[in-house]
Amino acid sequence: MVCPGAETAAMARFVLIFFIWQNEVRASRLLRRSPIRAMTVPGEDREAAMARAIMIQGAGSNVGKSLLVAGLARAARDRGLKVAPFKPQNMSNNAAVTADGGEIGRAQALQARAAGLAPTVDMNPVLLKPETDTGAQVIVQGSRFATLKARDYGSIKETLLPAVMESFRRLAQGADLVLIEGAGSPAEINLRAGDIANMGFAEAAGVPVVLVGDIDRGGVIAQLVGTHAILPAADRDRIRGFIVNKFRGDVSLFAEGEREIGQRTGWHALGVLPWFGDAWRLPAEDVMDLVVKAPGTGVKVAVPRLSRIANFDDLDPFSAEPGVVVD
Repeated sequence: MVCPGAETAAMARFVLIFFIWQNEVRASRLLRRSPIRAMTVPGEDREAAMARAIMIQGAGSNVGKSLLVAGLARAARDRGLKVAPFKPQNMSNNAAVTADGGEIGRAQALQARAAGLAPTVDMNPVLLKPETDTGAQVIVQGSRFATLKARDYGSIKETLLPAVMESFRRLAQGADLVLIEGAGSPAEINLRAGDIANMGFAEAAGVPVVLVGDIDRGGVIAQLVGTHAILPAADRDRIRGFIVNKFRGDVSLFAEGEREIGQRTGWHALGVLPWFGDAWRLPAEDVMDLVVKAPGTGVKVAVPRLSRIANFDDLDPFSAEPGVVVD
């Protein structure tokens, strides 16, 4: 896995500047409001964990949630906090293997590295590995659970919440702060029933949410204000603030846009994060995230770009080698 320290440190600085330093009082208030409450499972009496937690959700897929969590993890670690990353449910064929042989999403392994931790299966208790357009292998706490069609998984996903909460509590017991990453977008309200990836988890764990929008693809105001409009009131109220990610150029040019989002949603503006040009050097979770680089000279390694290619970042060492082009 390619994870240059400079790139991770740079992202941490961005997050530190925009999310913590400029909003120190606001951010600390968010965290004070977010004690982790243990989920009550019938027949069990569980104590609440003592860590703090905050959940980063996206107004869409690929808005930069994974890298934001990694940057926050490094920033928190540099401040002397014991921090752990957590993603309740991930979908990726680019998996990482933990020390005990379990599988988690590659992004959670990167986040663990940023936090100074060894990856564990509790960091990503449910991993979906697509095998067809309509079905996926379901990994629960690192081990294969079943291979299910999408509709069948939708009918049983709620039964996996106790395992998700069990992993969450274990992480929280050894952490000052748990940084949680959502999946896709909470605006997909057709998936809300039985949800364990976004607002369903936030509700069960009692954690506040920060919503991230991607300005690089355009329409970020519609992304964030539209999410506010479509969410049920209870889910909308879990969102404490928003971040605009992937901005190129003069950030001051978006000041009016940031005000408009805040006025139309009532959410705190937590900052505008700049475009991070070296993000392509870090592991991608999906073949669609792979960057097509400009043609170069030297040895060319040709790799078929299959829709469900697995563990494609095994080729990253070739990309990092001078005189080698992976295409």
